[in-house]
Amino acid sequence: METTVPELYPKRAPSSMALLLAAGAILAPGLASAQTPAPLAEWQFSAGIPLEKLFEEEIPVWQVRLGAAGMVRPRYDGSSNYTFIAGPSVDIRYRDLAFASIGEGLGVNLLRGKNWRAGIALAYNLGRRAEENSPILDGMGNINPAPEGKLFAEYVVSKEFPLVLRIDARRSLGGSDGWVGDIGAYMPLPGSTEKFFWFAGPTVTLADSRYMNAWYGVSDSQARAGRPAYHTGGGIKSYGFGVSTVWYFTKHWFATSDVAISQLAGNAANSPITRKATNGVVDLSVNYEF
Repeated sequence: METTVPELYPKRAPSSMALLLAAGAILAPGLASAQTPAPLAEWQFSAGIPLEKLFEEEIPVWQVRLGAAGMVRPRYDGSSNYTFIAGPSVDIRYRDLAFASIGEGLGVNLLRGKNWRAGIALAYNLGRRAEENSPILDGMGNINPAPEGKLFAEYVVSKEFPLVLRIDARRSLGGSDGWVGDIGAYMPLPGSTEKFFWFAGPTVTLADSRYMNAWYGVSDSQARAGRPAYHTGGGIKSYGFGVSTVWYFTKHWFATSDVAISQLAGNAANSPITRKATNGVVDLSVNYEF
């Protein structure tokens, strides 16, 4: 059965709100980056983008969407306390070639076809400030902000069965100085129309030992009563599920929402600084499409 998904343009990069990478990689300080660990799946920052070429006769030369967004998320990955953050929503795309977005970063689709793309991007990880995130992290030291390189690839099974498969690998160039990556999949859900469409799918996140120890480990010097030394290897960090929606309430104005739940796994879940292994996140944005 063919799935009808009119005007399935990517949402944008809804919220991750940390990084204003438009025309010059301008950082919006103090907001939470897409690449700072959070329950949102990586595919949610570009939901719908690889479907556009299958459902649209022609892709515009420029696509510009600007707006404002708010997010409720854990104070840090594994925290039992939540915080609200707000910031800009920016998504600028040139043909099927280049993009500058808060969620995806500043990137280029080096390889592309009718139902797939692969490329590189540069984002920015804001790290973790221990004294600001939680008393549980007192004495842990900060994970410094750093640029983050990304390799990614997406593939759509077919127009009749628009399942999108995505894989990416990210390396912090400083900060945690480790590798982390996602394997995810999503597809449009029944009820999508020209003015409203939504997507859902799972994701699994893996990381190397350097990344895992930076975010979930406790060194001998950081150990204290109630927080023993903890050293971990690489492997599956978490798995989760997300739902993303887009609603055009006028010709140019639209709202987006993202809801996701993430379950820390194995060594990340067993870390002495993890207070809640299951976390959720909700974000909303209102945008103008030029």
